[in-house]
Order: sequence, then C-alpha cells, then structure tokens
Amino acid sequence: MAGGWSKDGAVQEQIDSTVEDALARSRQQLPDGESAEQCDECGEPIPQARRDAIRGVRFCLGCQAERDKRQGPAAGYNRRGSKDSQLR
Repeated sequence: MAGGWSKDGAVQEQIDSTVEDALARSRQQLPDGESAEQCDECGEPIPQARRDAIRGVRFCLGCQAERDKRQGPAAGYNRRGSKDSQLR
C-alpha cells in the first residue's frame, strides 16, 4: 500500500538499497593480494588458519580488532529514499 509520495514497495526498495550499499562498502574494504606472515603492526606471526581464511590479511587478530575499534561504526544510513533528500 502506497502512502503520500511513495509508491508500492518503496520501503523495501530503500531497505534493499541500504543493504546493497553496506555490502559494497564491506567488500571494498576487504584486503587483497598475498597475506603477510607477520603482523604489520606488532610483528607477531599471523596463524596459517587466519591467512588461509582471509586473503591479503596484514594484521594479527588483536591488532585488527584494535584497528576496527578506532575506525568506529560505518555510516550505514541510506539517504536516497529519504523525504528530506528529495526536497532539495
């Protein structure tokens, strides 16, 4: 059921678009290439299982967790379908 200016399915389209944007952003941040044998940050060896699981890994689990904390959450709000962005 459409309401106001929106068409049928507009809410689902916005949800799908938000998910697609988040997936694209996540895929773009994945490391690529050959994995390091030692952590670029602390120099500790990176376990073979981690190197096999994540292609191009450069950091041990502890250092990667710290880097993720410093980065903070990614902005995941999709403004394409917001009423505010349509009015500008």
